[in-house]
Order: sequence, then C-alpha cells, then structure tokens
Amino acid sequence: MKKEDKGRLIESIGQHLKEYPYLYVVDLEGLNAKDTANLRRMCFKKEIKLLVVKNAFLKKAIRDLDVDYSELIPTFKGQTSLMLSKVNNAPAKLIKEFRNQKDKKEKPLLKSAYVEEEFYIGDEHLNELVAIKSKNELIADVISALLSPVRNVISGLTNEERNNNTQETATSVEK
Repeated sequence: MKKEDKGRLIESIGQHLKEYPYLYVVDLEGLNAKDTANLRRMCFKKEIKLLVVKNAFLKKAIRDLDVDYSELIPTFKGQTSLMLSKVNNAPAKLIKEFRNQKDKKEKPLLKSAYVEEEFYIGDEHLNELVAIKSKNELIADVISALLSPVRNVISGLTNEERNNNTQETATSVEK
C-alpha cells in the first residue's frame, strides 16, 4: 500500500471517530461469513458503523483527535473492529442481542469502549454498558415521571365520578 493511501485511510478512520461520540473496540475473529454479514446488517439497522481496522492505523488515527483514547491502546491487539454509534448503549445491546441468537455465540467480544467520557476495558463490562440509559430513554423516564401526577389526578377524578354515579344509581333504584 502506498504511503498516500495509508495516510488517507488513517484520516478516514479519524473522521469516523470524530463523527461518532461512542466507540466500542471489538474482536470479531472466528465469525464465519454468514455471521459477519448478519452482524453487519444488524449494525446497519441500528445505525452503528462497523469498521475493521489495522491496529497501527487506528493508533495513528487517535493521536490527532481531541479525545485522549490512550487508555484503549493496550486493547488494540489481534483483529480489531470498531463499532461507532451516536447512541451510547446501542453497540452493547447489539452485541448482547447477537450473542443471544439461537446458536449462543461468544463473539463479538468487547475489548474496550469509550462511553459517556468513561473507559471500559474488558468484556466483563458489557452488561454495565447495556444498562446505561440512552438520551431517548432518559427523556422517556422524565416524561413518564412528569405525567405520573397528572395520571393520578385524572384517575382519582374518574374514580370519584364513578362512585358518585354509582351512589346516584343506587339512590334512584331505592326510590
């Protein structure tokens, strides 16, 4: 590969890293072509960018970024793929979903992640990353919390009205 091509490739990786705030470093080694294609389709549907990168190119690409990804560098060994997302927990949920398919795969294996300005090193953090709420999930929780008192008032008024109607009906029947 020519030096100019390598430079463009490193620049392209850097651009992707700038575009997506959440970074997952995963190992896909050992997945067959069918499983890899299935994983790519799932990533596309969930708007997750999946890139297979050379470790040397990735190390060079992260040097020029605003975020200091140096804690992730020790995980750049063997085959390295990136899952980039604009939703913090989407790649973690996808990995878990993919593994839980009918044949219970062990891959993709989470090497590391950078989510919400925190570093997560190792596959043992996958459940923790799944549990992090996305922006939309947090908004839904806030809306639900705000609507709860309104629902209680409406429910109380509706029950009171039903009780009054029941009492009026019982009084009418007695007369």
